[in-house]
Amino acid sequence: MNPALPPASTSNRIAAVVFDMDGVLIDSHPVHRRAWIQFLRTIGREVPESELNFILDGHKRTDILRHFLGDLSPAELEDFGRRKDLFFQQSASEVAPIPGVPAFVADLAAQDIALAVATSASETRTLETLERLQLKKYFNAIVTAGDVRRGKPDPAIYRIACERLNVAPSRALAVEDAVAGIEAARAAGLGACIAVANHTHAEKMILAGASLVIRDFRQQSFAAIRAALARTRSASATQSLPPTPLRHPA
Repeated sequence: MNPALPPASTSNRIAAVVFDMDGVLIDSHPVHRRAWIQFLRTIGREVPESELNFILDGHKRTDILRHFLGDLSPAELEDFGRRKDLFFQQSASEVAPIPGVPAFVADLAAQDIALAVATSASETRTLETLERLQLKKYFNAIVTAGDVRRGKPDPAIYRIACERLNVAPSRALAVEDAVAGIEAARAAGLGACIAVANHTHAEKMILAGASLVIRDFRQQSFAAIRAALARTRSASATQSLPPTPLRHPA
């Protein structure tokens, strides 16, 4: 992990980027969905496909368990969470970075942009995943589910990330893939939020407050991101962020 950062300057430029992990840095949603289905079946629960979207909306594992199983004791939450994670671990090797992530993150780090992860995943899975994919070295701060009492859309996780980076939230950019995450970043006062989404979910991300929506990070650059964000602040913004954007609001 990179060393602690000096206090940020008072300019208006973006000083930090805070990434969610699942669906943003790593393509883990198919493995997560399968693991939850397998776990729920072991306790006799069949969940409709439409309800499974709750799994992917940035919630903490404990919140997902309560959503599907109701009020659980701390011991049950721990036991069920461990059992679900075992199913995930069986397929963890299938998880790879979102296309373009390694080069994009390296580009940010090379420009001395402070980087953080703000994820609802556990600390163990987060650190193991980032280490395995050789991404951990780029991040100055990593905030996980155990660092907050409430998961997204509560803003605490983003506030903590900015505090650990010693950067004002208004000078930080969030990168998310879920409505709850975008709402958390906005409530924490981050300067802007980019959403990673496909065409099906693009409109939902924009309505939640995303400034830009991109499909992935292939051939993206920090300079292009900054330019596109500047365009969104003008009333006449109509251009897209090439080459893999979906759209952004005027």
